[in-house]
Amino acid sequence: MSSPNTPLDLTLDGGALTARLVDFPSVSGDEQALADAVEAALREYPHLTVDRYGNNVVARTNLGRAERVLLAGHLDTVPIADNLPSHVEGDLLYGCGTSDMKSGVAVQLRLAATLPEPNRDLTFVFYDCEEIEASRNGLGHLAAQRPDWLAADFAVLLEPSGAVVEGGCQGTLRVQVRLTGVRAHAARSWLGDNAIHHAAEVLGRLAAYEARLVEIDGLEYHEGLNAVRIDGGVAGNVIPDECVVTVNFRYAPDRDEAAAEAHVREVFAGFDVTVTDSAPGALPGLGQPAARAFLAATGGTARAKFGWTDVARFSALGVPAVNYGPGDPNLAHKREEHCSLRAIAEVEERLAAWLSA
Repeated sequence: MSSPNTPLDLTLDGGALTARLVDFPSVSGDEQALADAVEAALREYPHLTVDRYGNNVVARTNLGRAERVLLAGHLDTVPIADNLPSHVEGDLLYGCGTSDMKSGVAVQLRLAATLPEPNRDLTFVFYDCEEIEASRNGLGHLAAQRPDWLAADFAVLLEPSGAVVEGGCQGTLRVQVRLTGVRAHAARSWLGDNAIHHAAEVLGRLAAYEARLVEIDGLEYHEGLNAVRIDGGVAGNVIPDECVVTVNFRYAPDRDEAAAEAHVREVFAGFDVTVTDSAPGALPGLGQPAARAFLAATGGTARAKFGWTDVARFSALGVPAVNYGPGDPNLAHKREEHCSLRAIAEVEERLAAWLSA
């Protein structure tokens, strides 16, 4: 088994292991050393089968259980902001990645090391490049190149959720609504047609828009359709001939991408609409037997996830997934990022009890 002489000692408690992970810098694109350490530590446990693809490490039990649960977490962090090495103040561990999400990774590693005979077969996924463009996301690479490694009945993404279950995630769609006019000198504006003025109807439709509240598996998702940017204007003495309003639609996971796009095009019927970004949401799947048992083991309460996370990738593979981790999502990426040591222990204890009962 791993020892204090190995780069990662999985016999440390969750807080101490989190500190060790935090002091192992792994900014997006520079995860190889940490992936090497994670792989080496996991290979010391004979109850695990360990595979690697790039800087993505996957460890599995193969006990022939009736269900398989997957626990996933990313190894990378945002750029360091003079917040290393880690340090402890009372119950709080400070440092880059403490909340997002090396505390969750520490819980994964502790469970992998301490549960040789779980009541469900387990898959542990540690992946790279979550904090940067989606094309580099390691979980996405595994889904495309090694989908069999991600096969499971239920998945838990240990992203920061404040030790509360957050079910599924919203989908997100971004579009540009383009308005056109006729350019002219501002002193002779009647010779032109002001494209910016045409944006008034677009903004009026947004102001009048009534967002849906959607209940799925007992969780309420609040949709939102909002202008997030306006671009237009040529010069201080020119009537503009183009204006672009960028709109973001955050939608409940009962819609797929096609339905979300169709809805936005309906709202802006008569306008030139171009989709610039799209990512599907994820259903919470709390009706699944494994999910019900998980929810009961973690306190019996859940809330909808507002925002997009990698649970959507599991949903696309047909695997119900939730977010559940010890970190505080409100502290992610902050210079003063920190995590409660008590929360790390609590999440590990709850997950271990669920997987051992």
